[in-house]
Amino acid sequence: MVAGVTNLDGFRSFWFLWPMFRFKNTRELTCLFVAACVLMSQSAADEQEFIGDFLKREYSLMKPYRGLGFSTSSQWHLMGTAMITPDHVRLTPDLQSRQGAVWSRMPLLVRDWELQVHFKIHGVGKKNLNGDGMAFWLTKDRMQNGPVFGNMNQFTGLGIFVDTYPNSEHSLDTKSGTQRIFPYVSVMLGNGSLSYDQDYDGRHTDLGGCTAAIRNSIYDTFLLLRYSKNRLTLRLDVDGSQEWKDCADITGLRLPSGFFFGASSATGDLSDNHDLISMKLYQLTVERTPEEEEEDKEEITIPRVDNMEQFQVEIQEEGMSGVQLFITVLFSAVGLGVLAVVALAVYGRWKGNRRKRFY
Repeated sequence: MVAGVTNLDGFRSFWFLWPMFRFKNTRELTCLFVAACVLMSQSAADEQEFIGDFLKREYSLMKPYRGLGFSTSSQWHLMGTAMITPDHVRLTPDLQSRQGAVWSRMPLLVRDWELQVHFKIHGVGKKNLNGDGMAFWLTKDRMQNGPVFGNMNQFTGLGIFVDTYPNSEHSLDTKSGTQRIFPYVSVMLGNGSLSYDQDYDGRHTDLGGCTAAIRNSIYDTFLLLRYSKNRLTLRLDVDGSQEWKDCADITGLRLPSGFFFGASSATGDLSDNHDLISMKLYQLTVERTPEEEEEDKEEITIPRVDNMEQFQVEIQEEGMSGVQLFITVLFSAVGLGVLAVVALAVYGRWKGNRRKRFY
C-alpha cells in the first residue's frame, strides 16, 4: 500500500504537464510525430538497406602511409611529382606544369562499396588564377600520364573531377540556362572512346555534379562516393558541418570489377597545392531481392549507363553583354579610323611623288 501511494505521488509530480495533452496540443504533437516518421523513413530509404560496412585496408590509403612508394611490393604506387609528407601525399606542388598521382596496385573485387576521401586544395593564387584541379579514379588502366587532371584521356572507368579553373567562362547549359560556378565537382563514365573536352570543362560528358567551395577552405574537405545496386551517389562535406550533402545521384550505372583506384592532379600555366590526406574504402553489406541477385549475374566488361541520352547536354556560347558590345564597337571604330588616316597619308605621299615625276 505504501508503494502504491508512492507511485501515485510520483505520477502527481508530472500533473503540471497535463495541459500539453489537451486535444489541440495532442493534434499538433501528432503532426510533429508523423513528420518525424516521414523524415526517418526517407533517411532509411537513402541508406538502401545497408546492413553494415567494414574497412578494407588493402584498398585504403591512410597515415602513416605505409605500403606507399615506388617499389613493386607497395600496395600504392607514386607517380610524377607525388611525394609523401607526414601529414599528406602532395600530388602536385604550387608550381606550373606539374603532374602527380597515386594508384592502387590491387584491382577492386568488391561489389558494394563506399569510398571516403579526405583532401585539400590550396595555394597563393587569386580566384580563377589557380588550377587545374584533381581527380579520383576507378579505371581499367593505371599509371598513365595524360591531359585529364594528370591521367589519360579516353579512359575506361569512372572519374570524379574536382575542377578549380573555368576553361570556358561563357558557356551556358541549355538544360538549366545557367553558367557553371567553380570550383565544380563532376562525374564522368568513360568507355574507352569518350573524350573529356577540356575546353568546355567536360560538360558534354558529365553525368552530374555540383558547385563546392573547396579551394583554400578553412575546413577539412571530404568526398564520399558510394556504389551499390547499380547506383552511384556522390556527396560532399566541405563547410565543417560534419554532414554529407548530395552532389550527384546516378542510377543504372554499371561498372566492371577488377578496376583500379587512383588519385591524380595537374597544374598548367596556373597552379595550386593538391594534397591527398586519406582514401578509405568500405565494403558494404547489402540486402538484395532474388530479382536483384539475378540482374547482378550479368557480366559487365565495358562501363555504361542506362538511358545515357538523359545526361547529354548542349552547350551554347553566351552572347556579349551591352558593355562588352559597346567596347567592341568602340575599338573597332577606332581601328577603322586609324587605318583610314594611314591610308590617306600613304595616298597623299604617293600622289606627291607622282607629280614630281612630271616636272
